[in-house]
Amino acid sequence: MKAAPFDYHRPATVAEAVQTLAEFGDEAKVLAGGQSLIPLLAMRLTHFENLVDISRVPELQGIDLVDGEVVIAAGTSHALVGMDDEVADSVPLLSLAAPHIGHFQIRNRGTLGGAIAHADPAAEFASVALTLDATIVAASARGDRQIAAADFFTGLWENSLAADELLREVRFPVWSGRVGFGVHEFARRHGDFAIAGATVAVELDDDDRVVRCGVGLLGLGSTPERGTPAEQAVTGRPVTDITAEEFGRLALSDLQDVPTDLQGSPSYRRRVGAAMVARAWTDATTEALNA
Repeated sequence: MKAAPFDYHRPATVAEAVQTLAEFGDEAKVLAGGQSLIPLLAMRLTHFENLVDISRVPELQGIDLVDGEVVIAAGTSHALVGMDDEVADSVPLLSLAAPHIGHFQIRNRGTLGGAIAHADPAAEFASVALTLDATIVAASARGDRQIAAADFFTGLWENSLAADELLREVRFPVWSGRVGFGVHEFARRHGDFAIAGATVAVELDDDDRVVRCGVGLLGLGSTPERGTPAEQAVTGRPVTDITAEEFGRLALSDLQDVPTDLQGSPSYRRRVGAAMVARAWTDATTEALNA
């Protein structure tokens, strides 16, 4: 199959890109790495009258450390995020998550901003954004708008961007002190979408009590989810009083619509998901205790 006809636009700047989006509105779609969009177009599962290719906009490339946050421009590839020394030092959860994204060809072409905007429930970087309370910056002809990651994902492949907005960058806060991170996911084959998975971040005080905790869940809802009950239950408690199994159960305790498909039933996904959360928690707390 081939994609239905469309008009192709290649802006050279963010200003040109947002003007094009403002002109065409719902009839336009942003094309970044194309690793999700192109297959959908080729199979005619979706269609847009206008594609706005931002892959060569210099402003949408790069990684910077600014005021305690790692700022990653939306067009930066998964591969560059995964191999960047600044990211590894300041936001290691991104470095841990990157190898789980598809295969190296996908990581070379796919972009961090595109993956987050696509809002796939099994998207690793979307889960990291939730876990760390990242901020998504949207650009439009009206100016920039900041969106908390918790408010960004609204449904299956849906986000809170307006039709004339472009995801410009994502700002990941740097967790410092006695912190630890873990990523675990289960897929039939390496590179497949996760049947279930988790990203976990934890910070401890000098008495080994949990100061803060973040849990992102992959493949366990219609959009990236957060394990809020587990985060709330462990905050303020000695980390040694919390078993990994307890933490895994708590993280999934308020999920309502766990998906079912050929890969697994809701009960199977819950069981696997709890195990992935438990493993990620173990890795994160072990690192924090040794920090």
